[in-house]
Amino acid sequence: MLSERVHDHLRNAIMRGDRPPGEALKPQDIAKERGVSLAVVREALVRLVGEGLADRLPNRGFAVPAYSDRRWQEIAEARRSIEPVVLRLSVERGDVEWEARVRAAHHRLVRTPTHVEEEGEYYSAAWSEAHRVFHRTLLEGCGNPVLLETFDRLWTASELARRWSAHRNPERDGVAEHQRLEEVALARDADAAAEVLAAHLSLTAAGLTG
Repeated sequence: MLSERVHDHLRNAIMRGDRPPGEALKPQDIAKERGVSLAVVREALVRLVGEGLADRLPNRGFAVPAYSDRRWQEIAEARRSIEPVVLRLSVERGDVEWEARVRAAHHRLVRTPTHVEEEGEYYSAAWSEAHRVFHRTLLEGCGNPVLLETFDRLWTASELARRWSAHRNPERDGVAEHQRLEEVALARDADAAAEVLAAHLSLTAAGLTG
């Protein structure tokens, strides 16, 4: 389907940083570039808006969201309110199998390259997936699928913000942060785990301010 291909092309360009924050997404230019109709491009852009990867402007144009968009801080606030609570439950309820999955997910994260030259300046798709799996695995010990579905929605909504934050703050030691998360979770220190995760999420949000 043409609109699917245009959508995937634009999504990848935004995620890689080829289309930077705030850049206008002009349907006419995109249609000419991709050799498709305006209707096809508009369908793809509307889908990107629904995914939070594009904004519809008052004059009916489109653009990549800006760093300063309030939604990123709102999503971050939601994550800080929910995920540390779920992690606390996970630490309290998780069994030995959960511990093993956490160790395996962290090992995979550490061993996956954060950047691949052909994928642009932002972190690689493989690392992005390993990162998601690690964070989700930490929470899976809670045993509550409704809470995990909430995590899934918020994670997807914040993916672009994570990439921007990491790109703007290359000095941040994410390796140490994830190592600390694994340590406190497997030490069964629910208070410390919730605190460390809240701080980890706050740093990501802070990377998009100023």
